[in-house]
Formats: sequence, C-alpha cells, structure tokens
Amino acid sequence: MVKITCFNNVFQKKTGKTNIMSLYDSKMMVLKQLLVTPAAGKRLIGLALTEHPIIQDVLESGTLVIVAGTTNGYVAEEILKSIGSEEGFSRKHFFRGITQSYAKQTSKTGKLPDESEFEGDVIIVNGKLQRNLTIFDVIDKLKEGDVILKGANALDLAKRKAAIFIAHPKAGTIGVALQAVTGRRVRLILPVGLEKRVIGDLDSLSLKLNAPGARGPRFLPVPGLVFTEIDAIFLLTGAMAELVAGGGVCGAEGSIWLAVSGEPEQVKATEKLVKSIRAEPLFNI
Repeated sequence: MVKITCFNNVFQKKTGKTNIMSLYDSKMMVLKQLLVTPAAGKRLIGLALTEHPIIQDVLESGTLVIVAGTTNGYVAEEILKSIGSEEGFSRKHFFRGITQSYAKQTSKTGKLPDESEFEGDVIIVNGKLQRNLTIFDVIDKLKEGDVILKGANALDLAKRKAAIFIAHPKAGTIGVALQAVTGRRVRLILPVGLEKRVIGDLDSLSLKLNAPGARGPRFLPVPGLVFTEIDAIFLLTGAMAELVAGGGVCGAEGSIWLAVSGEPEQVKATEKLVKSIRAEPLFNI
C-alpha cells in the first residue's frame, strides 16, 4: 500500500514534525476504515481545497481559474461559498465533456446535445468573482503565482501523477493552461478522485493512446500538484489515509475504502467529516 502525504508545508504546520513517519511512533495511534463514494469524494476535495494555503493566498491576491469539470464543480461551489459569491452558480452543467452511462447521449467528445446552460469557468480575481468568462478569456493575463484548478481522468497514485483525456484538436483547456504553467510559472493543481486510479505508467499509456491509428480520446500526462481525498483528509483533520479497497453497488459504484489512522481526535474528526458528506447525492444533470 502506498502512503500519500499532502504538501510538506501543510504537514509541518499541522503537526510540528518534519518526518511524516514519526506519527506512527505514537502509542496512541488508532485506525478506522471508512467508505467514500465518488460524489462524497468530490465534496471532500472541494471542502479541503477551500482551506488550502495556496488557495487562501490567491483569493487574497491573484487570479484563481477553476476550469469546468465535475469534481471542480464541487470545488467551485465550496470556494464561492467561502467568498460569499455562490448565488447563481450551479455545478449541474459545469463541464465541457462528461462520461455517462451508455444509456445517456453525448457526442464523441463527451459533449451534451444542448450546451446552452454552460456559463463558463469560474474566474476569481483578488477574491471577487468575474462572471461569464472562461480560461480562454484570461489566460494571457495570468502571472506567476496565479492558480489554475483542472480536473483529471487518470491517476497514478504511487507517482502522484495525473493525465487528462483530450478531445479537442488543439488540446482544449489544458492546452492553453500549460502555456501559463510552463511559460509564466502559474500553479496547476489537479483535483482528482481516487476512483480514477490506473495501473501502468501514464507516459507509456499516452504513447499507445496517442499513436496514429488509435481511436478514442487522446491522453496527456501533465505536471501539476495532484490533490485527492487522501490529501483532503490530511489537510482537514491531520489524519493519514491509505487506499485499501474499492467498489460497490446500488449507488456505491466506484467507491473507495480508506484506512484512516492517527491520534484518536484526528480519526474521530475524519469519521465525523465523512459521515457529514456520506449522503451526498449521485451526480445528476
């Protein structure tokens, strides 16, 4: 099993320790297994990113771009709530392409037949929401220290690396995002649920999926700070979590089982947190 930590500065701030394994030396450590559905995981990530120091800093001074996506819909909802700008926002159509069951109709690029309800990405400048804009409207204005949040489709948990499906011939939103990330040192954070974990090297997979003659979406591994439910639990409660199992039926399809360990109050806080979002309804459009 792979232990995944949040960013080092957050860990040190919460625990006063520089070595994460020192937590396991405590005789007071307890462990509890918790089930997290995909919808609850998205909510958990949204709650945690709202509290993340990087997000807090850019909301105070800078530009935050939340690129439309199903996970980012929850992130946007929580961040907008934190700045008092949630009115009028709906995550129901906050995406460009979406994966649905075969019974639901989408285009070859994952788009809905009617996109009239899509209102754009969430752009926040110095803590104030700028309405009816997309990443394409602001990409040239982004500067060092600004932040882009972009969802992902595949996760290599061990290497903390993510990849994105590409349907657009010019690489879509991630194509323009990388201009600012690599050209101007804009931060890229990748909120991605553990349900999207894959086996295999993402770079090797990209060579196969992007080869001439291949069919289906293209595949782009991207450099960025991966943020999962594991990171969310650590940031919000200080507890450690490990992915130990997955799956389910009757609405629990894609769920994950996390073994959460830490001091008693940390584990208790995590259990309370997960219970508070456990009833998160299935995503519906």
